[in-house]
Amino acid sequence: MKHILCLCAFLLCAGLMPGRLSVLPAAAQTPSKASLDSYEAILEKLEARYNAADFSAEFFQESTLKALDITDTAKGKAWFKHPGMMRWEYETPENYAIISDGKTLWIYRPEDNQVVIGDAMAYFSNGKGASFLSNFKLVQDAYTVSLADPPDDHHHTLKLVPKQKQMDLSAIFLNIAKDSFDIQSVRTLNDYGDETHIEFSDLNFGDLDASLFLFKIPPGVDILRMDE
Repeated sequence: MKHILCLCAFLLCAGLMPGRLSVLPAAAQTPSKASLDSYEAILEKLEARYNAADFSAEFFQESTLKALDITDTAKGKAWFKHPGMMRWEYETPENYAIISDGKTLWIYRPEDNQVVIGDAMAYFSNGKGASFLSNFKLVQDAYTVSLADPPDDHHHTLKLVPKQKQMDLSAIFLNIAKDSFDIQSVRTLNDYGDETHIEFSDLNFGDLDASLFLFKIPPGVDILRMDE
């Protein structure tokens, strides 16, 4: 259960509502390596790279929930489809999946023979959810964006602070590779002292079938609802 708590801490404090944009061939757009000295220029490059794009990535996650004195690690694979669809499959230290088609959210734990179902918009609206990975044009509307100190000379780092006060989100830091403008890590902080750090690798851009973001409940699985 602690692994799910750590993932939900990330999902509930890491992003934006999905938006609709015209589809651009993001995989074919390779940003230049020119030096950039403003957050506006970096956001423009990110939009060119990720705008309305489908992509998948391997991830490694480290999360700390201060109140529960938990620091946890996990890894797996994630898929994102515009607008607002995502699928996180955790491989270690236990198998489970978090899936959303933009309307419904499923959290499936096969070891417990259990699926939790909720309203995706109830959990991913008002600046929540990881859907910022699908629409960077919304960033400047919802966040005060600034440059932050990068970890090294090979990255840009953006700091995003919500314009509306949120206890469960105080800041997001995006580490962006200068040569490709791939987002290589996302770090989120909140006012409770919780922190989640996710590193992405092996990014692949390309069309993903919408059926990947639907979950068919296996027979005999216990069903719980988040709003009950």
